[in-house]
Amino acid sequence: MSAKSAVNSKNRNERFVYQDDEAIEKPFNWSQLRRLYTYMKPYRKQLTPVILMMIIGTLTKLAIPFLMLYVIDHIIDPEKGSGSYGMLILVGIGTLALYVLQWAANTYRIRYTNVIGQKVIYDLRTHLFQHIQKLSFRFYDKRPAGSVLVRVTNDVNALQDLFTNGVVNLLMDCIQLVGIVIILLGLNIKLGLAVMITVPLMFVVSTSLRKRIRFAWQDVRMKQSRINAHLNESIQGMKVTQAYVQEKDNMSFFNHMNTINVKSWNKASALNQSFGPVIEVTAAVGTCILFWYGSELIQSKAITVGLLVAFANYMGNFWEPINRLGQMYSQLLIAMASSERIFEFIDEEPNVGESPSARPLPAIRGDVTFDNIIFEYEPGRQALKGISIDVKAGQSIALVGHTGSGKSTIINLLCRFYDPVQGRVLIDGIDIRDVTIESLRSQVGIVLQDTFIFAGSIKDNIRYGRLDATDDEIVKAAQAVHAHEFIMDLPDGYNTQVEERGNMLSMGQRQLLSFARALLADPKILILDEATASIDTETELKIQEALKTLLDGRTSFMIAHRLSTIRHADEIIVLDHGVIVEQGNHDALVAKKGVYNGLIEAQYRYL
Repeated sequence: MSAKSAVNSKNRNERFVYQDDEAIEKPFNWSQLRRLYTYMKPYRKQLTPVILMMIIGTLTKLAIPFLMLYVIDHIIDPEKGSGSYGMLILVGIGTLALYVLQWAANTYRIRYTNVIGQKVIYDLRTHLFQHIQKLSFRFYDKRPAGSVLVRVTNDVNALQDLFTNGVVNLLMDCIQLVGIVIILLGLNIKLGLAVMITVPLMFVVSTSLRKRIRFAWQDVRMKQSRINAHLNESIQGMKVTQAYVQEKDNMSFFNHMNTINVKSWNKASALNQSFGPVIEVTAAVGTCILFWYGSELIQSKAITVGLLVAFANYMGNFWEPINRLGQMYSQLLIAMASSERIFEFIDEEPNVGESPSARPLPAIRGDVTFDNIIFEYEPGRQALKGISIDVKAGQSIALVGHTGSGKSTIINLLCRFYDPVQGRVLIDGIDIRDVTIESLRSQVGIVLQDTFIFAGSIKDNIRYGRLDATDDEIVKAAQAVHAHEFIMDLPDGYNTQVEERGNMLSMGQRQLLSFARALLADPKILILDEATASIDTETELKIQEALKTLLDGRTSFMIAHRLSTIRHADEIIVLDHGVIVEQGNHDALVAKKGVYNGLIEAQYRYL
């Protein structure tokens, strides 16, 4: 990478530090696990036979060394043995039966824990997706789409192992450990205490690694979130990248981020793998103690050879779950890093929320009042400064002004995408903060300049305005905005499939579809936010004729710079830096020779 590219990559990487990418400093606690467990509660009945199979599998595993002890001390030992070849056959068959039972129990356990785990993941992902749909625009203003996407996909997937195997395996290993400890101390308390003397040392060493591993996996999730955000931006902006021949710089930046991600993953993985050697060394020391001290006890006739073999078998079974628990703890740390990020989103409260006493907005006439509105996107920077507008039902209002004057902000407040810092927005005299958001927005239609077309058919995209609309109603809405003609020229007409964002359609065609979508919803208040900006002059003339009929009886707000779109509005409101500087109809404002007239002259000057 060149020095210039490295500097650019560094600067761009700094730009990708978002609010949600900051390290989460919450300490590891079991309440986090309990919160995850709430997603398993609906499946408690299905977990009961799984836990039963787990207990059966564990008990059979603990019983097998006892059979070995009996065979060695009572059948094979020539001095003590009183058994026969037939007894040896019976014990062998019994051992085989235990192994088969253990296999069957484990097969059932693994199969159904996977099924239940997938259901839990489904519920968690659904809950997260439902929640982020309720979050306000302020939330998305600070986060790129890719960063949100990684929470719903990667972070939820990171919990998959925990739910499919981790929880049940954790319980199984704990039961097995407790059972082995009880058995070892029961067989010979001195030898049992001697071989387990290394366990506290192992926990002291492993504890020092826990915090480092947790933060290492948090860092991995953070780096992956940034990569996803960049990928989303790069794909959506590919035309711009290629138009300005910035592919090399974009690739250099991606390589830079990818390299950082690999280093972060390697570091976390190395720390994660450090548990294995700690446990192996501890197990080796315990085994040495077992055979050294066990040999002395055999020589002193304190224990038998069969008991020492059983001890060795149990010790092997003892370190196996210890090793799994170490890996499980690492898995738990990975899951905690992801769950913290997931719950960070779930704990996010919408800035625009409904009050407990919110009621549905009744069918409206369309009177709209902005009462002394003050609004700021950031504290101390006012976007609207004491705006007051009174609109009667059926009136058409045009909002004009330079970029940043506050036109779109007024529309956002009317749809309650944001709430004002001060003042009220009233519809038919009702404060929109006192009604449910769904009942409000269902009676307000909006057509944006940047039309979003969903992957699917033309028909489905229009029906998005009202899902219960019939095919005839869809066709009538398309005809009303003069979209029917171009739709019928498509290969499959209204059933033509379009890709995400409608790339196969022209900007004007996409805009016409958004008109049909909004008009199908039949709102009492219709908002046109630069809705004709991407339509050619010939098409616009057709739309102007359609709008005369379609806007009749509706309150409408139009944001537009084209004179043809706004000149027939009942009232034109001219904004400048969040303040209303002029107000009146077209003829009156032109005669005034003020700001509005200056905007009109500037438009003609550049035609």
